Amino acid sequence: MTTKTACPDQIEHAATLDEQNSSRLDALYERLSAERKVSIGYPCNQRFDYTPLFRFMEFAVNNLGDPFSGSNFRMNTHDFEREVIMSFARLTGIRGEDCWGYVTNGGTEGNMYGLYLARELYPDGIVYFSEDTHYSVSKILRLQHTRNIMIRSHHTGEMDYQDLEESIRIHRDVPPIVFANVGTTMTGAVDRLDRIREVLERQCVPNAYIHVDAAFSGMILPFVDDPPPWHFGAGADSISISGHKMIGSPLPCGVSMVRKTHMERISRSVEYVGALDTTISGSRNAITPLMLWYALRAHGDDGFRELVAESLRKAVYVERALNETGIEAWRNPHSVIVVFPRPPEAMLDKWIIACSGDIAHLIALPGVSRDTLDEFICDMRQAIGAAV
Repeated sequence: MTTKTACPDQIEHAATLDEQNSSRLDALYERLSAERKVSIGYPCNQRFDYTPLFRFMEFAVNNLGDPFSGSNFRMNTHDFEREVIMSFARLTGIRGEDCWGYVTNGGTEGNMYGLYLARELYPDGIVYFSEDTHYSVSKILRLQHTRNIMIRSHHTGEMDYQDLEESIRIHRDVPPIVFANVGTTMTGAVDRLDRIREVLERQCVPNAYIHVDAAFSGMILPFVDDPPPWHFGAGADSISISGHKMIGSPLPCGVSMVRKTHMERISRSVEYVGALDTTISGSRNAITPLMLWYALRAHGDDGFRELVAESLRKAVYVERALNETGIEAWRNPHSVIVVFPRPPEAMLDKWIIACSGDIAHLIALPGVSRDTLDEFICDMRQAIGAAV
């Protein structure tokens, strides 16, 4: 009988923590487990199970470079990443051969990439974005030193197209780069691409670029009836969608989708890694593409359609229940975000909900149970009654 001897580099050297530090981790787990139940104000679907992927955590994988060009560093998941992008191409109304993209570390990187391409196409362009746009966009524009103009929003959060048209008319000699929100942060409003295109056509604009921030609603609108015009089929040049929001993931991630011809203008070859440099970052997460691939295939279109329908039913339920108790609540069409007046501070001590000025919201995600929603509604009723 022979005994198998492990190579030196295969010998496991398990690092262990002392009792005090182990206890700290246990306490963190208990805290997060408790907070998860009351976290209803931010778009992070916590109903997921990636247990079958845990075995890949033993590899030092890295998706550096362009997922479609290959790389000298073969410890990657580029093949799965390509399949993720092609799945999103189908959901966002563009043919696979016309589309390019990659898995990002979240919506901000996707927005940065779209605005980066737009600036490369139109170095003198002006970015137009509404006052309800995510806070990170102003930061991106400062980093990129891009001229920009903020456009008014309606009370629903949707862009004021008349203000957009007047601003573009004043600067007709400069290519417009329109940043459209498909699901604003606080109210879930959608800036309609057909209205934006009408503005550009009326102003006889020869060159323009439209980037779509569909961080949350990009995985809702493909699965509802009669969605508003929002994707490549409606005129988008690039789209950013988050993966940790409606899909759900323990790691922040997303996808940046662009028309392939735009990407080709900035592509550079790097001999050291044997890949094209077409992304924002060099080294990139190789586990999140696996998670997105797994979720897209485990649920399928029918599964996501039911998840979206379930969330919409919950949103309707909360909206109606709050209104019946005298609390003015409302939603935008196709949105699972329920908006209501900012609650008393006592509510914010218990519930993790998002506030902005005099309004607040909750998000009826799949992982939020009906019992949790009922508890919140009851607490709101008591808190508002006590405040009066």
